Amino acid sequence: MAKNRAQNPRIAAVKALSEVLDSGKNLAESAALSGIRDSRDSALARHLAYGVLRQLTALEWLAGSLLSKPVKKRERDIQRLLLLGLHQLWHDKTASHAAVNETAECARLLGKPWAVGLINAVLRRFQREREQLLSKLDQTTQYFAHPDWMLKEIQQDWPKDWQAIVEANNRQAPLWLRINRQQADEAALKLELKAAGFEVENHTYARDAISISPAAMVAKIPGFEKGLLSVQDPAAQLARDLLDPGPGERILDACAAPGGKTAHLLESCPGIELTVLDRQAKRVEQIQQGLKRLGLGAETIAADATDVSSWWDGKKFNKILLDAPCSATGVIRRHPEIKWLRSQEQINTVVQIQKELLTALWPLLEAGGTLVYATCSILKRENSQQIQQFMENHADAVCVAPAVEWGTAEPFGRQIIPGEARMDGFFYAVLRKSS
Repeated sequence: MAKNRAQNPRIAAVKALSEVLDSGKNLAESAALSGIRDSRDSALARHLAYGVLRQLTALEWLAGSLLSKPVKKRERDIQRLLLLGLHQLWHDKTASHAAVNETAECARLLGKPWAVGLINAVLRRFQREREQLLSKLDQTTQYFAHPDWMLKEIQQDWPKDWQAIVEANNRQAPLWLRINRQQADEAALKLELKAAGFEVENHTYARDAISISPAAMVAKIPGFEKGLLSVQDPAAQLARDLLDPGPGERILDACAAPGGKTAHLLESCPGIELTVLDRQAKRVEQIQQGLKRLGLGAETIAADATDVSSWWDGKKFNKILLDAPCSATGVIRRHPEIKWLRSQEQINTVVQIQKELLTALWPLLEAGGTLVYATCSILKRENSQQIQQFMENHADAVCVAPAVEWGTAEPFGRQIIPGEARMDGFFYAVLRKSS
């Protein structure tokens, strides 16, 4: 245990769990994870934090079954060390003695030597009783590692698919990249990636998407810093196909941050007149930085899309991409903290925001124009039900069924469930304004 406390990957993972579960931060904002200097330790800390959040209630059930009495609330760091150790013994290929010993010794680094024996005993008992415990866990709702309200809503919306959705949510997502065809020669880029030791695979439906394995930090991916590649799931890349931008078209990209779909539109059709809109100035700066890396440019505006008079010049758009704020329940496999940070009240609020955005932006679309509504959600009240209500209140809106093979056709729109064709969960509706 030569590493100091701040640089110990298990301690960092415990602190990251505290940032999420106690302070409501996203893992991407974790100061504990970003503060580790050694790349291998950083990777381990992230792996552990993400893994525990993917299986949180299941791990808590196991810990509760193994402890003679619950760990006191003020000792949450010890409880979370137990969860890390159980995660490694259950899901990892780490040598069991290393998982037990290294985890237990972390209690000493935390200034709690009394807990070394406790952690050691609990983890070794799990090793002895593993099969019996996991068999019992399989019969509980905690096994699915989703909050009860979310699990019930998924089951209600997707009675035939809910188990596949939950299982996909609890697995690590593959790394998908988007080729910048304004800058990259695809064949040469793939050769460079293979020469660097990566296996490269195309996607069935997203023509600009490639996956690489093993996954790597972007700084180690050839061509990324040069703007030849961006990280983007294939499901998100399908927005470009549905919008089908054409040269000279005036297009609005609303709620655009972090800017992946913005860049994709410009990469595929640089002759468009694109207006890029997001509410937060800091997120607009993020979009600008991303475009600069890719050698692209567009008019970017920081404004509330529903406050139309504050940003619109009065000239109607040929096409609108509304990448609406949502619960993000389709990308849980990438952001497992979503399960524990979301609430039903938050989703009620975002459903109202979606409605307000649709209502505000629809008049800005010219007759005969197209609006593509997108969310990375799997909840029907944000998706098909939202579009159904919009259609009921707008006689000039026609919901067009795209001629595609991916996803599931809904009465209003098309849904991709997590894991389908190795994609994230996404919803799309293509709305055309009648003349």
